[in-house]
Order: sequence, then structure tokens, then C-alpha cells
Amino acid sequence: MHGNGRQHDGAAPRVVVGISGSLGSLTALHRGVAEARNRGAELWPVLAWEPPGGEHGYRRSPCPPLLAAVREAAERRLDEALEAAFGGADPGVPVRPVVIRGETGPALLHVADRADDLLVLGRSGGPLPRRLRRPVSAYCARRAGCPVLTVPAPELLHDLEALHRRARWHLPVGPAPELLSAKG
Repeated sequence: MHGNGRQHDGAAPRVVVGISGSLGSLTALHRGVAEARNRGAELWPVLAWEPPGGEHGYRRSPCPPLLAAVREAAERRLDEALEAAFGGADPGVPVRPVVIRGETGPALLHVADRADDLLVLGRSGGPLPRRLRRPVSAYCARRAGCPVLTVPAPELLHDLEALHRRARWHLPVGPAPELLSAKG
């Protein structure tokens, strides 16, 4: 069910979507379905994974059973993301899920390796997680050989981040005035 991302010449057009399981990647997945329908393309949801401690750490202390467990967990995460996005319903386009070993940005570019591919990425995490790791969307936009579409974070994510900030600062968590004014 899960491939390595290699494609044969003359195959159907593809919309490749980076999946992490976050709300932002699920939004990108829905946008990817719409783009695949418009283009008559296949949808390739891609989840990249790395061994614990990264590739360098794994080379120093290889453990094949651990590696197999991490890969299986990545496959489950992708299946769960697809289930969360579609709820078991047919998205209406051919879906070719891919689980690939590697750092997220380079792995996505390895799969989206044709000029006629479309790479769709969502934004996930708050400002702190984005500072702690390389922004995948910026990496892919600079290096991709195909168009890259970055889908903005869903409104719900902004609301959740605002509630999280209020809870962290021990402010009332009820309807925040800024959320009410934005909605009203």
C-alpha cells in the first residue's frame, strides 16, 4: 500500500501532499483533493519519517527492530490522517499513499520529482515549533522542480492557539473577546 515515491514516465499527473497528521496538513490534504480533481490527477499523500535520533544517530547505533517499529508507526499515522480527513469516504480521486524514510523536505522533493507535479503543503505548529525545525514549505519552495502550493493554516488552528495562550497565562478560557469580535 505504501510505496517509495518513484514514478514511471508517461504516468498520470500527480498532486503530492505532505502529511504530518497536524490540522494544517489535513487542510492541505483537502486542498490537494480539490487540485487533483481539477487536474485529473492522482493524489499522493506523503508522510516522511526518520529513525529516532536521525540518520546519524541510527548509523552509530543501528537497531533493525526499532527501525521496523518506527516505519510501522509512520504507516499507521498516515492511515489515521487519511481516515481523519475522509472518514472512510472515497475522496473521488485515485489515492496512492507513500511512506518514505528521510528528512521531510528532501523526502517530499524526492517524491514530487516531475515538473508537472504539484506539491501541496500545509502550515502546522505555532511559532515556536517553526523556529525549532526547518520550515518545510520554505525549503520546498526554494528547491522544488515543480509548483508548490502552501495552504494557510485553518481558522480553527488560530482559535486553538489563542485558547492555548489564554490557558497558559491563566486568563479566562471562555469565549475570548478577540475571538468573538472576529466571528461576529
